[in-house]
Formats: sequence, structure tokens, C-alpha cells
Amino acid sequence: MDAKEEVLHLFEKTGALLKGHFVLRSGLHSGHFFQCAQVCQDMAAVTRMAELTLDKVAEFEFETVVAPAMGGLVIGQEIARQAAKRYIFLEKQDDDLALRRGFKIRKGEKVLITEDVVTRGGRVEEALKIVRDQGGIPVAVTVIVDRSGGAPDFGTPFMSLAELSFPTYQADQLPLELADIPITKPGS
Repeated sequence: MDAKEEVLHLFEKTGALLKGHFVLRSGLHSGHFFQCAQVCQDMAAVTRMAELTLDKVAEFEFETVVAPAMGGLVIGQEIARQAAKRYIFLEKQDDDLALRRGFKIRKGEKVLITEDVVTRGGRVEEALKIVRDQGGIPVAVTVIVDRSGGAPDFGTPFMSLAELSFPTYQADQLPLELADIPITKPGS
């Protein structure tokens, strides 16, 4: 079983792949939602996804793992634990990500950014900007699920465990079968 099949199996097994009518953090609508909080309850699944991620980034040297809150927290910490690297996270402040709690990034510090799901990549872009503004060097971006429909250009290597592109729609362009389902906003 390849990484994509294994990750999809973990999401299905843990009930983390939801079906319905969802508004994503990006503002787009979808009939599918990856509720990573559900899969991240299962520590064996988190351990395995971190192993798979570390296999993908084996060629990159990094000192620190940075995860945007909330989605990347659990997987980011496990990646850092397995790699025996420092772990810090970014959190929301006035709906933007911020480096808080006394965390610092040294000039020239090599950073791996990890997130749970990317649709448009807004939170990853914010994380990259924060790392670069602090003088850090993002060496790669990893995500569990890339649902962008094509690798976003973050200006740094980008890897996902699974590329699963379920259709997304603008609010005014919903297909009838999706428009007839009540909207759920489960949180990322």
C-alpha cells in the first residue's frame, strides 16, 4: 500500500473523511471534509503519518518543525519528536498567525513547516512569511492532505502524503446536489 492509500485508509478508519456540505477555511464549499482532529485522536495513526512524512523529507536538513495552529499541531509535534528536533507552533491572533509564547527563530535556522490540510495554502503562506521575517530558512513544507488540485507554489519544496482533490465551489456556484444539503462548518 502506498502512502496515499495508507493515509486515506487511516482517515476512513477513524471517521475523519466526512461527507456532506462544508465551508472550508478558504471560504470554498465542498462535499468532503478532512477532519484531521479525528484521525489525530489515534496516536498510532499520528505516529505512522509522521513516519511517512519523515521518509518524504529525508533529504532535507532541518533544526525545527513549525506548525500553524490548529491543524498542524499534533502532526507537527510528532514529526519533531521522531526526528528529535525542536518544535514550535504558530497561533491565531486577531485571525492572523503569530509567533507567540516567547518562541524565537534564529537567523539562518532551518525550518520544516508542517500542516494538516492545504486547499489554497493561506496558512502555509502566513507561516512561511513569519519564518522568513524572523530570518529562518524554510527548507520544505509538508502536509498530510493536499486538496489544492495542483501543488501550490510556496517557493520551497512542497510534499504531501496524499493528494486528494475533491471538487470545491464558490458559494454562488454550488451544484444543486450540494446546495440542497445544510451547510456544516466543522472547523479545521
